[in-house]
Amino acid sequence: MLKGHPKGLLVAFFANMGERFGFYTMMAILVLFLQVKFGLTEQEAGGYYSWFYFGIYALALVGGLLADATKKYKLVIFGGILIMFSGYVLMAIPGVSLNLTLVSLFVIAFGNGLFKGNLQAVVGQLYDDPKYEKLRDSAFMVFYMGINMGAFFAPFAATGVRNWFLKSHGFLHDGSLPAMCHQYINGTLTDSAKFQELANKVSLTGPVADLTKFSNSYIDIFSTGYNYAFGIAAGAMLISMLIYVLFNKLLPNKEKAAATNQPQVEKKPWALVTALAVGTIVYGIIFYGFGVQDIALAVGLFGTFVAWILTISTSEEKPRIIALIMVFIVVIFFWMSFHQNGLTLTFFARDYIAKEVSAFTYLFFDMWSLLAVIATIAGFFVVLGKNKTITTRLIGGGMAVAGAGLSYYFMSHNSEVNAIAPEVFQSFNPLFIVALTTLVMGIFALLNKAGIEPSTPKKIGFGMIIAALGFLLVLIASINLISPHELNGAPVPDSSRVSPYWLINSYLILTVAELFLSPMGLSFVSKVAPARFQGLMQAGWLLAAAVGNKLLFVGSFFWGKIELWQLWAIFIVCCLLSATFMFSIIKRLEKVTQ
Repeated sequence: MLKGHPKGLLVAFFANMGERFGFYTMMAILVLFLQVKFGLTEQEAGGYYSWFYFGIYALALVGGLLADATKKYKLVIFGGILIMFSGYVLMAIPGVSLNLTLVSLFVIAFGNGLFKGNLQAVVGQLYDDPKYEKLRDSAFMVFYMGINMGAFFAPFAATGVRNWFLKSHGFLHDGSLPAMCHQYINGTLTDSAKFQELANKVSLTGPVADLTKFSNSYIDIFSTGYNYAFGIAAGAMLISMLIYVLFNKLLPNKEKAAATNQPQVEKKPWALVTALAVGTIVYGIIFYGFGVQDIALAVGLFGTFVAWILTISTSEEKPRIIALIMVFIVVIFFWMSFHQNGLTLTFFARDYIAKEVSAFTYLFFDMWSLLAVIATIAGFFVVLGKNKTITTRLIGGGMAVAGAGLSYYFMSHNSEVNAIAPEVFQSFNPLFIVALTTLVMGIFALLNKAGIEPSTPKKIGFGMIIAALGFLLVLIASINLISPHELNGAPVPDSSRVSPYWLINSYLILTVAELFLSPMGLSFVSKVAPARFQGLMQAGWLLAAAVGNKLLFVGSFFWGKIELWQLWAIFIVCCLLSATFMFSIIKRLEKVTQ
């Protein structure tokens, strides 16, 4: 997989893995933490969540501007790591207020803005050398796999720490209880008998006598467990920092070539000011008029970026810039849909997926047994792989046998009924990324040999269609389920809980879509972006993702207002319309990659 690639790819791979572990810990538990700690509704928590995700990507514009202006990409990246670390430390402090929590999230988002886009730009710079150019797409697939290796372990770590802290204080986990605790304290709980039943079930010290004391204690311990999970994320950032400091010399130093590679263009210092003023006014008026002031800033910032970059680019650069902007528009609607996995799909996992599963199914919800299953499957494919030595096949066979034995051991020692946590569903997407990256790369390689590999823009278009299929599966699972607006605060009845395989398979399909779109998009940007705008156009890609992530609130806004199947239909339509637009401009996009 890494044959022929520069050594710097591994540095970026492992530095990004640690950072992504922290980020996906946040992704898995943030919206749940906000509800548990502060008693927020789905709509309120979704609003903060979407602003955080907006900041994560939008602030990459600051990082891109700073790195492109100074050419000190590696120094800006290191600054981002330090700032993110401090943000995770703040999040790890128990008992902080909502305001301080929001400040901590901003610090993390700002640090990520300095780090993420510029690391992607540096990976692209590794492949500016003609001898590596043909490996660019596969490089971003490998880089993307590193992202998701860190993301795979994050939900298990977050859940494990939270459950350990609960158990150490005499409680078990039940995701539906914190909301009922807040309702009991506020005097709005409608079913005290059900609350008493669930409270007794999670209490390891016997029946609960004082529900008020239990409510306050359960909320405090539950949320503190999440604080400690954020502390684990801070530790991962330290590892990422150490790897980067020791080995960043293997990454290219763009500063050395800056003086000779800059095109001579007219300086227009008024361009950004004018674009900012026009963008803010026009987009603010439009979205204020539609009653969605919440996204006026997000779309206004994107419009400002578009106007500014077109103003300062040369006539030779404009065709490339315009092509990238068109792709950015498609990306907005992909991330608006895909990142529902941390919002409405997490609500769905908490409220509509069975709380308890069989001994076999629990293999996929415990980290150690899941690793045993992975070893079994990986060993099997090593044995069957082509061009393998006898030694390699024996190792693969040993992996398969040992993994199968451990899987059977874990399953035989599981209970007939086992409780699962909604956060763990966040591990399936990165797991599938790691598992399928090599397969997808192999398919693309075979198509390339046959001369029929789709262009990068076509891969992005196909990714949007596949994403629509992923939401279609959740839509089918949601038919005839009671909708949130019908519950009036009551917990979802067991009759409206479905098998976890519906959501697991939906994540599988969405992962295939992500592999067709996200690493391919990063590769496309690095290939098409003018040399002097490498960091800035990677930031533009992330800014488009920021607008999409700000639109995440669409899911939480409609969560308690329409039928579940109608909610998923919104994202299906968005994905299909985006795919249609992508294929309508495909020739123009392919032209700029020639």
